[in-house]
Amino acid sequence: MRKTKLWLAVFVAMLLPALQFSAHAQAPTGKIHGHIQDPAGVALANAKVELSTDGKTAKYTFTADGNGDYKGDGIAPGTYVATAFQADKAVDRFTEVKITAGGDTAQDFDMSRADYVSKLSAEQKKALADLKQKNAEAMKENSQIKNLNADLIKAREDNKAKNFAEAESLMQKDTTAKPDASVLWLELGTAQSGEKKYDDAATSLKKAIDLETAAKKPNQEIIAGANNALGEVLAAQNKLPDSEAAYDAAAKAVPANAAMYYGNEAIVLSRAGQPDATVTAADKAIAADPNKPIPYYLKGQALINKATVDPKTQKIVAPPGCAEAYQKYLELDPNGPFSAEAKSVLAEMGQTVSKTFKAGKKK
Repeated sequence: MRKTKLWLAVFVAMLLPALQFSAHAQAPTGKIHGHIQDPAGVALANAKVELSTDGKTAKYTFTADGNGDYKGDGIAPGTYVATAFQADKAVDRFTEVKITAGGDTAQDFDMSRADYVSKLSAEQKKALADLKQKNAEAMKENSQIKNLNADLIKAREDNKAKNFAEAESLMQKDTTAKPDASVLWLELGTAQSGEKKYDDAATSLKKAIDLETAAKKPNQEIIAGANNALGEVLAAQNKLPDSEAAYDAAAKAVPANAAMYYGNEAIVLSRAGQPDATVTAADKAIAADPNKPIPYYLKGQALINKATVDPKTQKIVAPPGCAEAYQKYLELDPNGPFSAEAKSVLAEMGQTVSKTFKAGKKK
């Protein structure tokens, strides 16, 4: 037993020098962190910070993130020269940065500080003042745009819910605050149209079109949307040629949606009791997309208004194209909302309703 204890004592004694050496090799180090920003207060993303003892040769280098924040560790304790670099150019420096063992030194490079700005040339100070003014204006405009976007979302929700008066009030306020925003005039015109204030709506929608058309990069979606809404307003005012021109302009702005715009035209003209104009609009919608059923129904409905009754057979004699329009509607949408009416009209004309119609073709 005694020999065993002696052997353990010798073994521990042999380990001690090694443990002491290891502890000496892993001497405590320090950390550093901070934020880097230019004289205008803008964070310098990806800037670099170098620590040196002579102000020339970097011993440690750390890179800032996208927010201008940097951090580093594993730094031997001591006093360093800390230099900030942007695009490999030294832009700021501190000569007495102390790193302590186990400590985390905070060292910001705030180039908007008074002593830094005071060393700038007169030309640099003027450029800085101009930049600060522009930044302040941009921040103010961004804040305004944020508020306007929130109002626009609310107005769209109100229009969808048919709360037209609320949407109009909100957009009246916003078009006064920012009269060059075409999208606000579009939403205002939509609200006024819902209230049947057609003169006001036409004015607002034309304003939206004019503003967007004059823009450096016109948004064709806004131009198309405003013309689409204007077409409905003009039709309600019985200004049919102008209404047709507005829908044509919408289709020209966004050709991919031409079938929808011409379909809308056919709907509003049908409601306005304009059969000839309805047929013309329906034909344009069909030409744009022959697989949409509603234009065929609207065309058949408009043509049936010109039908006569055969005094001998008491059957309806419809104009050319009427029966074909109803038949095509049923082919595309055999169980659609107007299928019963279409079948009834065809039966009164003595037409045989096809039994081969299959559901699922509607688009």
